[in-house]
Amino acid sequence: MATGPDSPHASTHVIVFANEKGGTGKSTTAVHVAIALAARGARVACLDLDHRQRTVGRYLDNRAETIKRTGSALPMPRHATLSAQTEDQFEDLWHALCADSDFLVVDTPGRDDRFARTAAALSNTLVTPMNDSFVDFDLIGQVDPETFQVTRPSFYSELIWDARKQRARADGTTIDWVVLRNRLQHIEARNMRRVSDALVQLSKRVGFRIIPGLGERVIYREMFPAGLTMIDAKEFGGMGLAHVAARQELREMMAALQLPELVTETAPRAAAPSSPGPVSDVAA
Repeated sequence: MATGPDSPHASTHVIVFANEKGGTGKSTTAVHVAIALAARGARVACLDLDHRQRTVGRYLDNRAETIKRTGSALPMPRHATLSAQTEDQFEDLWHALCADSDFLVVDTPGRDDRFARTAAALSNTLVTPMNDSFVDFDLIGQVDPETFQVTRPSFYSELIWDARKQRARADGTTIDWVVLRNRLQHIEARNMRRVSDALVQLSKRVGFRIIPGLGERVIYREMFPAGLTMIDAKEFGGMGLAHVAARQELREMMAALQLPELVTETAPRAAAPSSPGPVSDVAA
């Protein structure tokens, strides 16, 4: 795994969302975490490493357009996409986005990617979202088909294990690896219990935390064109029960992530920069 840029911005807490499987709600969760932090007054930047789908980049572009169109004072992170896919651009964007940021939120492709591996090794909090199924679990561990007991960690767990050891040796940092259970359903209770039991077993072997994520709700997909999140309650008008439940899920997830508190919670800093658009031009 590459060591990546030697960041001088030690005060920036790096949150990387990484899973080599797609369809786990990774990008939606990353955007919600970024906006939730910005709404608290944190200075937040986002880096989208998936130059093909560019979900986080498009989400925040849509949000910038909504701000421009409506004049709403929505919390808005700086953001950029690794479009050139070169080591130089990666290093330049990393430094530019970390500068004057409390948090850098990084979204990675749902596939094996060299920059995703570098970002994971540079993270403070590494979040691996997964759906509640053994198809997703297979990325991090293998189970016996009859007993559903964990037989061994899979390649991704071994990759993260190696990254954490390298980081600890390099600068003494302990990467907090969090497995986030997204899109939980209220059906197939037996399968959910089996997956839950397997996760607990594996967590004791390879050292990750397990927290609840965001449910499977249509509202998350409907908000994308306007770049809105569950933080933006005033933009919805009347809120139904689904909105209230989704906001509670987000609160619980943010608390479970155990991210550093801002230095001055009572006097938050302005969340939005003078220009809310992308910063791709700073290091093209």
